[in-house]
Amino acid sequence: MTVATNIAQLQQQIRTRYGDLSKRLQQVASYVLDNNNSLAFDTIAVIATQADVPPSTLIRFAKAFGFSGFNEVKQLFRRDLIEETSNYTDRARLLKEHEPLQTERGKPLHILQQFALVNSQAMHQLAAQTSQQQLEMAVDILNKADNIYIVGLRRSFSIATYLTYALRHAQRRAFLIDGLGGMFNEQLSMLGVNDLVLSISFSPYAQETITLSEAASKAGAKQIIITDSQTSPLMPYSDVCFIINEGKVDTFRSQSASLCLVQSLAVALAFNDDE
Repeated sequence: MTVATNIAQLQQQIRTRYGDLSKRLQQVASYVLDNNNSLAFDTIAVIATQADVPPSTLIRFAKAFGFSGFNEVKQLFRRDLIEETSNYTDRARLLKEHEPLQTERGKPLHILQQFALVNSQAMHQLAAQTSQQQLEMAVDILNKADNIYIVGLRRSFSIATYLTYALRHAQRRAFLIDGLGGMFNEQLSMLGVNDLVLSISFSPYAQETITLSEAASKAGAKQIIITDSQTSPLMPYSDVCFIINEGKVDTFRSQSASLCLVQSLAVALAFNDDE
């Protein structure tokens, strides 16, 4: 069994396996599903008391889902909770409170060096793990599409905006789906079988993006997905899917590898026109 790397994956595993768990483990499972904040920051003793189980049951629960101990589960919830804090100042404060900073952490030069390092690693991983077949299929689908609809919300919005800009410069009919005024459905209302929807979403996945991918699938349009996990809820709708592991400094995720990928697709498409 693959060990969950974020809350959404763990919760899905719990729901799938809930009926097979013992009564005690079901108590823990129910508590885990309903108490994100407690799991992130309460002690194991407090969590055990609130879930009405012995601390040893928490350990058994963690091992049942592939973790070495319950502290790993707590760390998963802590990281995801801090990531979902949209205000960067609040996020930094939470990190300071629960993960005391080393002497150099938080200083501008150290932050720059850390981002440069993790971005370099993410770029190398992207180049090594992305196949020629994937790229050629994606460029072929982009090339044949009558219209290209691009969806990227929240932290993915900047990537989607850049790709729309780049595809327009490649003389493609590219449209950014931003849901202005709540008009997501209206912006995709003319979607046809000869069109393409390119969706970008990373954990925690935007529900609007998932809904639009479902709609695109029903319309029979091709789909290219850029996401971060084989268990992403967008995976089932993809004709081509790129899994990208972006660099992180603490809980602050970069976008360099994703931008590199979409830029490569746009430029490859432009070269395709010259052949």
